[in-house]
Amino acid sequence: MTDDRPAWARRIAAERQARDWSQRDAVRALRAHAPTELPTDDSMIRQWKRWESGQTPNDFYQPIIAAVFGTVTHALFPAPSRRDGNKEILAASGMETLEIVSRLNRSDVDGATLDALRITTDRLCSEYPFMPSGQLLIEGRQWLRRVVDLHTKSLTLAQHREVLALSGWLALLVGCVEYDSGDRHAAESTRRAALSLATESDHGEVAGWAHEMRAWFALTTGDYRGVITAAQAGADAAPHHGVAVQLAGQEAKAWARLGDRRQVEVALDKGRRLLEGMPYPENLDNHFVVDPAKFDFYSMDCYRLVGEDQLARTLAEEVLRAGTDFDGTERSPMRNAEARVTLGVAAAREGDLEQALIHGERALEGDRQSVPSLIMTSRELAAVMRQRYSTEPAAQDYLNHLQDLGREKPGFLPS
Repeated sequence: MTDDRPAWARRIAAERQARDWSQRDAVRALRAHAPTELPTDDSMIRQWKRWESGQTPNDFYQPIIAAVFGTVTHALFPAPSRRDGNKEILAASGMETLEIVSRLNRSDVDGATLDALRITTDRLCSEYPFMPSGQLLIEGRQWLRRVVDLHTKSLTLAQHREVLALSGWLALLVGCVEYDSGDRHAAESTRRAALSLATESDHGEVAGWAHEMRAWFALTTGDYRGVITAAQAGADAAPHHGVAVQLAGQEAKAWARLGDRRQVEVALDKGRRLLEGMPYPENLDNHFVVDPAKFDFYSMDCYRLVGEDQLARTLAEEVLRAGTDFDGTERSPMRNAEARVTLGVAAAREGDLEQALIHGERALEGDRQSVPSLIMTSRELAAVMRQRYSTEPAAQDYLNHLQDLGREKPGFLPS
């Protein structure tokens, strides 16, 4: 039989079961998070049953249910899409690339040209999750050079700051792709350039993302205290922007690897509260927008590391569901890869080597990869393999595959 309930209904049932809660336990947790008195337990249990069967909770209950499961409202109950993806971004500029470049060659710059550059920058940042890294790197660098060249034109003070900010966003994008591709030193230089541009333009959000990149670099090279320091610097620079949520997520990942479960929960709760209070993003595709579903991705990583396999598996399945279109096309291949590693770790810990290897190898197959992040999480699966299956030939094949990947990008393996 097929389960035709909405995804959120299946998820709250799975989340409850992953915690070994009865429906009465779930109602107790709901009551603990509610801002006001709720009806009697028997009434609320009947209501919970209706929710799990697919009856949509009202606006009062949705954020409380999300808080019960440590997530945010729009991760559990997605809002209707406000945009039609990249086609709308491209159409909104009203200009082809050739016309934009032609306008950039003039001695002065008008508002329409800057609008077109903003939309082009947004488009490039929205293509980060799926465009082949080599192609995106070429395009990103080309546009960064074009925008930087605008500093030689006649600009007003406001236009000058706008050009600096656009240069900063493009530098952030280029730096991310450089790091994904294995060019660690170039990525750090580009990140520093973005931070300098943010300082010159007094742009806190670009500065916050430059610090977030530093936290990401530190996380994937094993400098966990460096992650926490960078996360604090970024939060100070951009306390009210979405990047503060991602910084809290990176901090939680670092605490998980340091083995401090309490600090993991503190950091995740900080990020969850920040995100719950922010407006729903207009463009979920932009890499520098923290979409609600990404918070489940942070939590998945943390729960895997602290050994909460049931919760980690439930969240990994949700990450895969959210990151895959109805026709099987992967919208978020890099997140999906790490979700598959999480499923592999859970299977390996449960003694299912075959499933662990299927998930582990599938994670390494994608064309669009963040190599340092993939190596970092795959090493965790490798550690379980070595501990439990060191004499199994199939496990050795996986370890050799991972070692080959590490040799290709040696700068990402901590000493």
